[in-house]
Amino acid sequence: MGFHINAGVWPTEITLFNADGSIDYAANREFVARLLHMGCDGVFAICQSSEMFFLNIEEKVKLAKAVNDAVKGKASIVVSGHTADSLEQQIHDLKRMEDVGADALVLVSNRLVLENDSDFIKNTEAILNALPDSNFGFYECPYPFLRLLSDEELKWCADSGRIKFLKDVSCNKEIESRRVNIVKGSELKLFNANTQTLLHSLREGYYGYNGVMGNFHIDIYKWLFQNIHHEKAEYVQQWLSQTCEIEKYLYPVCCKYYLQLKGYPFSIHTRSKNASDLTLETKKMVADLICQETELRQELGLAVQQ
Repeated sequence: MGFHINAGVWPTEITLFNADGSIDYAANREFVARLLHMGCDGVFAICQSSEMFFLNIEEKVKLAKAVNDAVKGKASIVVSGHTADSLEQQIHDLKRMEDVGADALVLVSNRLVLENDSDFIKNTEAILNALPDSNFGFYECPYPFLRLLSDEELKWCADSGRIKFLKDVSCNKEIESRRVNIVKGSELKLFNANTQTLLHSLREGYYGYNGVMGNFHIDIYKWLFQNIHHEKAEYVQQWLSQTCEIEKYLYPVCCKYYLQLKGYPFSIHTRSKNASDLTLETKKMVADLICQETELRQELGLAVQQ
């Protein structure tokens, strides 16, 4: 497996389904093309936004391959699908995902504490030993429970030389600053999933953004990434912090509705939420977001995006 972790902005990619609940692979490839057109630097596939806890291993592998083929080396790609409870099943599934050819396999932090916290490094080592040719990352996925890496565990990951990526969901400026110092000099790259602390983390030295809102207006996140000391950076940070609240309203259904309003004929069906629960109020919020995006893009000199 290769290693190519780009700095910049990465979406946590959604999975597009047909109305009957099956995966729409053509739509997912089209969505990747949109993300690339909008300037994404990497893609995190088969993650929580992808509804990985609602996909079987065959679907995970097939979808990851479709996304990887659509990326075609134009951006970095990491994949997870690390949802099994037993270590034996995790290793089996990760070996299947290894065949996708992504830049790294991402482990979910709460899956590595099968009985107690002392299992974390032991189980991680077992996985690394079982897949000696792969690079890895970590995702502090909040489902089914949030487990942040301790400073000691993060240092161990950095020192391993095998773990190259961390999707940080601490949402805490103090932790972010501390983590920059912990991984300094290593190959482990820090990505922030939290919009509200994004500008702080980028100024501290984080490698980029990897979050839900990359599926909406990743080009505006890209502007902030490239202009962290611009006179309008604080203003754009505030705008992003306000608009990211949309993710609280039946995500990822609201994101798929957003794409429909943008002209994409994608189904809003998901496996994790009931699409019929999308309210008129939320639909109006999504439409308002599109108007606000257009105004900000004009203000920043960005192209109007579809």
